[in-house]
Amino acid sequence: MALSSLQLARGRAGARHLMAIPQVAHLASDPRLMQIAQQALGSEPFPFRATLFEKSGKANWLVVWHQDTALPLRESFDQPGWGPWSKKAGIDYAHAPAWALSRVVALRIHLDDSTTENGPLRAVPGSHKLGVLNDEEIASVVKERGYTECLVARGGVLMMRPLLIHASSKGRTNAPRRVIHIEYADSMQLGPGIELATA
Repeated sequence: MALSSLQLARGRAGARHLMAIPQVAHLASDPRLMQIAQQALGSEPFPFRATLFEKSGKANWLVVWHQDTALPLRESFDQPGWGPWSKKAGIDYAHAPAWALSRVVALRIHLDDSTTENGPLRAVPGSHKLGVLNDEEIASVVKERGYTECLVARGGVLMMRPLLIHASSKGRTNAPRRVIHIEYADSMQLGPGIELATA
């Protein structure tokens, strides 16, 4: 995929809400990626959100330890375990409970080599099984368990769960680290009145 040919509304860290771009939607439905997602989810996967992360010497940032707990939803609702709510580019988002997040997997397609020098993803192995944690609990888990750097060659795919505790440091080189982060769910309907939005 030639990113330079895509009309992306880039922010400092990359670009969000890319499923509306035909080339990205086509990539998300690639049979090889769908097969990986299906093996993880146990059923036919539905790609619903795509994000470009673009780190370089000109756009360099630090990401603190966190879990990905917000999901895009077709409409807001009032149910236990969901919220707080926010709106991004006209799409409703809510922080989701662990049972909903367990039905999601992300595939990170690396457009450049991810090395120790260009701010790679850092992750705490097995931490996705601990449920939704607060900042203090996350810090404690990182201190107790340590982390691993996820080094992936250009063209490689890394799979992760939303509740995996992860972070990344600033890059120490001008070499870019571009990743297309595509999320899949086992169904767009997570429950009565709970439907994921495409973002």
